[in-house]
Amino acid sequence: MSIADRTAETVWEGNLASGNGTITSGSGALTLPVTWASRTEQPGGKTSPEELAAAAHSSCYSMALSMRLGENKLQATRVSVSSTVTLDAVDGVPTIVSSALTVTAVVPGVDEATFQKVVDEASALCPVSRLFAGAKITVDATLESE
Repeated sequence: MSIADRTAETVWEGNLASGNGTITSGSGALTLPVTWASRTEQPGGKTSPEELAAAAHSSCYSMALSMRLGENKLQATRVSVSSTVTLDAVDGVPTIVSSALTVTAVVPGVDEATFQKVVDEASALCPVSRLFAGAKITVDATLESE
């Protein structure tokens, strides 16, 4: 039995270049427009699979980091995680090649070495990081003062 199953559906109309789609999440929390241009050019208020992957990775990693901090008897006042997911051509085929995470956190009572150790542990724990196993994942983490 799985821990969770979540769904989303995209309905696409038209061809790739000039068509458009709507992504709807099973929870009803998301109803988002998507186009090829929003994926490869300017977003223009529309999303892309890479933006959704970045959202998934940043939220997943923030939860993994918060969990590992708690397991180390630490609690962050604030954790901010951004993700930049890159789509590039690999052997002529569009491929997600990387996700660069930038983490800033305020964690009372932690030293830099312990913080970096917990950051590394969170990287191995995040399920979305494991989903991106073939991509290059980098984490640039900064511990901010209280």
